[in-house]
Amino acid sequence: MKKSERLNDMIRYLNSREYFNLNDLMAKYNISKSTALRDISSLEQLGMPIFSEHGRHGRYGILKNRLLSPIIFTIDEVFALYFAMLTLESYQSTPFHLSVHKLNEKFENCLSKNQIQQIHKMKKVLQFEVNQHKNVSRFLDKILKSILNESICKIRYLKNNEQKSYHIQFFKISAKFGQWYATGIELNTNRYRVFRCDRITFTEEQDFHSHFSIDELISRSLEIYQSDKSIDFEVEILAQAKDLFYKEHYPSMKIEIGNKTVVKGFYNPGEEEFIANYFMRYGHDVISVKPASLKQFIQDKIESLFNHYQKL
Repeated sequence: MKKSERLNDMIRYLNSREYFNLNDLMAKYNISKSTALRDISSLEQLGMPIFSEHGRHGRYGILKNRLLSPIIFTIDEVFALYFAMLTLESYQSTPFHLSVHKLNEKFENCLSKNQIQQIHKMKKVLQFEVNQHKNVSRFLDKILKSILNESICKIRYLKNNEQKSYHIQFFKISAKFGQWYATGIELNTNRYRVFRCDRITFTEEQDFHSHFSIDELISRSLEIYQSDKSIDFEVEILAQAKDLFYKEHYPSMKIEIGNKTVVKGFYNPGEEEFIANYFMRYGHDVISVKPASLKQFIQDKIESLFNHYQKL
């Protein structure tokens, strides 16, 4: 490890401690006593508020109420963090109370002029394609808080111009193609549900807590989702189409690659249209479909679409 990297790591290591001694640094970084002393001197020059206590059991301390000394980023770390911030720009809402613009300003204040020039140049040549939505998810922070508290939320949800109320214990928030989704268990039916967060018009955390922990809900999510009347499917696809699966698939699906490439999974009654729309994306890459009822549903969808375009 280079000295600059070691000092940068040492700043973070010592910032969480009230006291330390030379042996701590020597053991953690596999350095000699003289190197440890030189590193402490370098940290003091960087502004870290270190003081020494003399005596038989002498040690070093960090002043209380201190601020973390400036952290030195490598240029690769700068690029990675800046790229991560660009992903936030594709969302109208986040679960965090922040402005991406102000976050970027704070980040650049930690960088040298050369690093700032480098990331500005990088932004011109490294494109991050996003799906910009005007859909605002107003309650992401409240949903996240309820997950962390393992509590129940009463929500109102707007779909097809109709509002419905649910009591939900959320256990996951996910983002895909610029949209936010919240996954939870509906208490009245004990069923797993996914809600598009911009369609949630009201949420209120309830005083009572669920019997389920977050870990239990995550581990049981597919079990909860799969009904007793669920239908298993197997769709064989061309090997080249596996990239479509990896790009987008759902928790109820898996892919098996061997002599054949097969997408397997299940769907519940009433979800045939959803599954049919998914596999229509594979076009000519589909080789076979089981069960026959799913194949027929896909055929009907294609015929309906064909008739629609004939009438245009």
